[in-house]
Order: sequence, then structure tokens, then C-alpha cells
Amino acid sequence: MFQFINQQAELDQVLHLMQQASIYGLDTEFIKVDTLWPKLGVFQINVNGQVFLLDGTTLNLEKFWAQLFQAQQNIFHACGEDIDLIFHYADQKNLANVFDTQVALSFLGHGLQVSYQNALKLVLDIDIDKDQTRSDWLARPLTPDQMNYAANDVLYIMNLADKLKVELEQKSLYQHVLEDCQNLTIEIASETPKERLYSDIGNYRHSRKQLMQLQQLSVWREEMVKALNQPRSFILKSATMIDLVEVNPKNMFQLSSVKGIRPNVVREHGKTILDLLKFLPEMDEWPLRIARPIKHSSQGITAELDHLITQISQDAQVPKEVLMRKKWLNALYQHVVFHGDEQDLPGYLLGWRYDLLTQPLIRLLHEDEQYLSKQMKVND
Repeated sequence: MFQFINQQAELDQVLHLMQQASIYGLDTEFIKVDTLWPKLGVFQINVNGQVFLLDGTTLNLEKFWAQLFQAQQNIFHACGEDIDLIFHYADQKNLANVFDTQVALSFLGHGLQVSYQNALKLVLDIDIDKDQTRSDWLARPLTPDQMNYAANDVLYIMNLADKLKVELEQKSLYQHVLEDCQNLTIEIASETPKERLYSDIGNYRHSRKQLMQLQQLSVWREEMVKALNQPRSFILKSATMIDLVEVNPKNMFQLSSVKGIRPNVVREHGKTILDLLKFLPEMDEWPLRIARPIKHSSQGITAELDHLITQISQDAQVPKEVLMRKKWLNALYQHVVFHGDEQDLPGYLLGWRYDLLTQPLIRLLHEDEQYLSKQMKVND
């Protein structure tokens, strides 16, 4: 049913098979408990119905990564962490040939986060066990249960994808799914620019001074976690950073009382954190206030937007939660108020959604632009 590959010569045979095929079913098993970057345990691949478990702890996978980037299509279910791992190990961030069966299921009305186990039951009436999720995938030898679990994750994925593709084609949604999958891989590859890190943590309630403090803390944390290869939460949780700028401690005692801060972080980095909170650039270098979210706009426009999105969802036969996400709507809202460049909108809004959804929403938002601007443009 599957072959475990831990010798380079055996991998060469797999690579040869991959060259004869162009579509692969893929999954990964990894550990990411105490590190920033994942540690690959097993990479599973289905090539023309043959399942291979590649040992991530022993093999040189450089040629394997290259083959994935050259494939006609790489099929995953819930690809986010898998793609992130590939980008890290391959040191490339342009995998544009992905079909994600979870995304496909969302277009067909089954919700945004159908599990692989539920997908197989729903579409193929196949039951699989998911009892090895928290296994140690770096330990060797792997147990028979671990290997069966890993193999099952790709054994049926090609059949699942084929059936979903037929249904998507019947509804003229297949190209939409491919485009959303490509936008998803771009999103995974995108890092917030260093000078904008505060925007991932702060909100519209924070003053410009607090945003500047968050920015300094964010840059320091990012440098630390990359140098130490530790999760961000090991240094400072984002919620703790918010507490820091809101409490604004002046000494070590006050700092140690901040909710969620680890005692070892206070001991090792307390003085640095206090200095980052205290010593700020000149005021004209502080970030502007963050715009209020769309729910704070006038009730009339919010209701009209919702009605329009609902109508387009029904006409296009695309579930509403797939058609528009809250963060995309807020990006449109800010685009109108701040007269932004359309090319800076999320990629999801510039493809198949553009004529169908984006332009009608922009026209509607412009009708209430004066009120929205008054609500959002708070810069001091």
C-alpha cells in the first residue's frame, strides 16, 4: 500500500516516477512545538496511485522540492502549513500550481474548514482514523500505526480531488478555485514588511504613541525569534504586547506584573523591553492611527453592503463566506476612504471577484464616502 523511503537511491526512483507524472497528492507530518520553523518528519506523496513516505530526517530533498515547483498540479487538503513548510525548506515562495480540496469543498457549500477525515466520508464514503495527529514524527523508527496514518492522508486524495473537480466544472467554479488557491499560496509567502509589523497587533483604539511602542516591540521580537528559532509566543505573545503598551510599565516590578509575560523574559530581556517602551523616535515618525473597522460605519451602508454581497452570492452560486471575508471588506473600505491604488487590494479581490463583486462594492462605498472618511480619518 505504501513504501517508506529513507535511502537516497530509493528517493531517486521516486523522482524518476514523478518525472513520468504531472499531478501529485501531497501531505506533511512535522513538529513545530518549540521552534519558529517546522521540523519535517515525513513527506507523503501519491504518484499515479503509488504512495511513498519520504523520511524528512535523513533524505536530501533538494531535487524533490524542484519537482514540486515544476508539477502541473500539487493536490493538498488544508495546505497552509504544508505550503509554509515547503517554502521554508525549498527556500522558494512561488508554488503556483496548487489545488486544495478544502478550498474546493468551501466553494461547494460545505464550510470553510472541512477536515480531511470528514471530506473523505462526505465525498467518497470512506472512513479513516485520525488518532496519530499528535505523534512524534521525528522519532525513529516510526510505528506501523504512524505509517498507516501518514499513508492514508494521501492514499485517497487524488480520488477526492477528481470528484470535486467534476462537480466544480459542472458549476463553472473550477477556475475560481484554482485562482483562490494561488492567492492562498501568495498569502502564505507574504510577510508583513518590518516597518508595518505594528499593524498585525495594534488596533484603532491605540494612540500613535502606543502604535510606535508596539512597532518597536514587534521588530525586536521578530529579530529575536528568527535568531533563536523560537515561537513568537516564547518571547512575547501579541496579547502581552498590547498589555505592555496599555500598562506602560516604568520599572521591573511593574513589568513583571504585566499579564502573560514569562518570568525568564523579564529576567533576560526586561531592561530591553522597558527601553523599547520608553525611548521612542520623534513624534513625526510615529504611525498614524489605525482606521476603525467597517462595523463602525453608518448602519445604512453596512446593511446595503451585506444585501449586495448576499445577492451576488446567490446569483454566482458561491457561498457568501467564500465570496467575501471580513478582512477583504475592510480593505475595500479603507481603499475608498484613503483613495488607495486598486493594485494594493488583496489579490482575491482583483481576479474573478473584480467585475462581479469588487467594483459594485466600491461604487456603493463611494456613495457614503463623506461619512466614512469622517469616521476613519483619525490621525492624532
